[in-house]
Amino acid sequence: MGQKGEETRGRLLDATRDLIESGGYFGAGLNQVITASGAPRGSLYFHFPGGKDQLVAESVRRAGREIGQVVHDLAETAPDTVTLVTAVLGLLGDRLEASGWRKGCPVATVALEMAATSDPLQEVCSEVYGSWEGSLRDRLAADGHPEAADVAVTVLALIEGALLLARAHRSREPLDRVSRQITALL
Repeated sequence: MGQKGEETRGRLLDATRDLIESGGYFGAGLNQVITASGAPRGSLYFHFPGGKDQLVAESVRRAGREIGQVVHDLAETAPDTVTLVTAVLGLLGDRLEASGWRKGCPVATVALEMAATSDPLQEVCSEVYGSWEGSLRDRLAADGHPEAADVAVTVLALIEGALLLARAHRSREPLDRVSRQITALL
């Protein structure tokens, strides 16, 4: 695939991510994706012959890798897990607030809407969450935490819940509260 094809594919994935973050799986209709991306209809089916579920799955996987890379980059400079998680919460809060409280987690809406009815989408959501949990677990273990696996899933659940509450309340307060509790927990 040439550069133009990669750019078109990227625009389709970016548009899908934006639409699912703000409106969920059902808010990301193929016509909306085509309009938001500016890509021709034929390109959508060329790049994603599996249709909407393939497009959404690849978008979620890509978003998961991007956030995972941000966490990895922060982990390179953070002296400990508390600093890392506090920085992640701050960045996610900034992103959520800048979007007008529309963009929380790129995985959560798909997981909530589709995990029970679509095995491929459930698997992608599980894969992304598993990756994030693994990164937290590894960092906790490196910091010498004795229950790294259990604490990692707890921290991830607190972050996801805080994003949901911040979006619902249109306030950073849940993120700030969770940040304080994670600091106490760790």
